[in-house]
Amino acid sequence: MLSPGRGGLGWGLLGVAAFSFTVPFTRVAVGTMSPLFIGCGRAVIAALLATGALAATRQRPPRGVQWLRLAVVAAGVVVGFPVLTSFALTSASASHSAVVIALLPAATAVIAVLRGRERPPVLFWATAAVGAVAAAAFAALQGGGLGRLHWSDLLLLAAVLAAGVGYAEGGLLARELGAWQTISWALVLSAPVMAALAVTSAAQHPPAGGVAEWAAFAYLGVVSMFLGFFAWYRGLAIGPMAHVSQIQLVQPVLSICWAVLLLREAITWPTVLGGLAVIACAGLAVRTRLKRA
Repeated sequence: MLSPGRGGLGWGLLGVAAFSFTVPFTRVAVGTMSPLFIGCGRAVIAALLATGALAATRQRPPRGVQWLRLAVVAAGVVVGFPVLTSFALTSASASHSAVVIALLPAATAVIAVLRGRERPPVLFWATAAVGAVAAAAFAALQGGGLGRLHWSDLLLLAAVLAAGVGYAEGGLLARELGAWQTISWALVLSAPVMAALAVTSAAQHPPAGGVAEWAAFAYLGVVSMFLGFFAWYRGLAIGPMAHVSQIQLVQPVLSICWAVLLLREAITWPTVLGGLAVIACAGLAVRTRLKRA
């Protein structure tokens, strides 16, 4: 029988593995479908599943200010990150995007520090800043030189910021509502807006595609937006949370591997070095904060 620590790491790794397909499969789906339809439609699918799960388990609805905090979570991880990355991946490669998104653990740590009014050491701020500079420099160099960030890179950086806010607030709210319940209520809260946008997008640009595109879209809705959170949050709940949370640093590595194997993308040395630099800075920032805590 697995110890609690190994059990938490196992569930956490399962969640990260599920999330690691998100960028490559989004790249597949945007080949024939509107990025707005993909970003909103996947949330609608997940919201239907969340509604069923909440009703089946008879969860108590949030109260008062919890709804406002859920709106923050929804804006970050249900609306912001999926929609922004969908638009970015219409032109950016999956491997390139994975390197920029590797900044997410550090961004989440920074926002959690600000939200919790913590006072981490100078090393934390230094490594987080170096990681941000490394991600921006990598994007700029691949886009044609320093000072020439492509619009897709700006969307990816905005997506990282949105997800960081959503993760940080969701982590705090999960202590009150429960882990999977938090993402489920956030999905339900955002469902009317996302459904309206998805229908509007489908009317203007009817979605089309083959088996691969529709299978990728289904994965984004069922796994990336819903089931993946079950494994990830279960791992965090079993703990130890400080160790499980660091598994997220493996996600960009896996995403790049899937981009090579599934999309036949060529991996260059700048991609490898840029990814290692961003992951190393994010990992050091997270570890510094955890040691301080």
